[in-house]
Amino acid sequence: MSDDIRLAFAHPSERAATLAPARPLRDRISLRDHVVEVEIGAFQPERGTTQRVRFNVVVEVRPHPAPLDDDVDRVLSYDTITEAIEDELSSERLNLLETLAERIAERILAEPQAMRAFVRIEKLDRGPGALGVEIVRDRAADMPRPVVAIDPLAEAAHHPLVVFLSNAAIAAPDLSGWLDRWLAGPHPLVICVGAADTPAPQSAVPPAQRRIDLLAIEQNAWVLAGRDPRCVVRGSRTEIDWAMKHGQATVWAPSKIVLDAVDGPSASPRDALALSAWFARGLEAAEMLVVGDQPLPRVDGLKLAHFTPVGVDSRS
Repeated sequence: MSDDIRLAFAHPSERAATLAPARPLRDRISLRDHVVEVEIGAFQPERGTTQRVRFNVVVEVRPHPAPLDDDVDRVLSYDTITEAIEDELSSERLNLLETLAERIAERILAEPQAMRAFVRIEKLDRGPGALGVEIVRDRAADMPRPVVAIDPLAEAAHHPLVVFLSNAAIAAPDLSGWLDRWLAGPHPLVICVGAADTPAPQSAVPPAQRRIDLLAIEQNAWVLAGRDPRCVVRGSRTEIDWAMKHGQATVWAPSKIVLDAVDGPSASPRDALALSAWFARGLEAAEMLVVGDQPLPRVDGLKLAHFTPVGVDSRS
């Protein structure tokens, strides 16, 4: 038992060596004591500030079948580990170290040579000691992953149609028919709205006002949800990704994604169309339709178009 406790707190490289077969057929590369300043955590004091997080990673790799000849292209680069960490830290703000560890391991194991990943992540500023998690993840089998042909319909399911509805469009009698049309297309549907016409409360504190304005949008999202049961309000990327995979419509509640974004939008929540275009670009939308005739924002990499049904005033 004492040896198990020692290994639980040992460096992952020691644990990897202990857990390996008697005659290991894998080599190991490691990253030790890599410390990054990052904003992460579920508690309010962890928001809006950074803290030191330490990474220790060991990757078991399949030995190269041919002589290395001192050729760097024949080995798994250490950069694979550091880039996996950097990419996941920059993709979005996370609450849980467990989520971060899982995503880092998944990225590393996507490399053909990587067979098993040991990932330990520790917060250094949350208490008198280091608080953290350690996970071990294996590939499903010691065989290269098969190459799967790309299905055009499956590819389309990863790029949604984003529709921005004005308040007049939300109240329009033809809303159900529009939903039928959009849901029948090849792309999953994500709907964005702005705040209702009723003025939101005002605060002299900018961060407080930002949250108020985001919540005003979410209130209007629930108004839309009440108009048609297919319009389901979702606020996390995980929920939205799940809905897209299952062909369900989403009405975007922006607070979580906007507040958790590492590189947040420059648009104010009061400019709901620009905010929605930022979100659509992040989703890699196939197209964004704006119901009405209001001017379209200019967003690189995003296709925007008007959908102007008779009797709908986009300014409402």
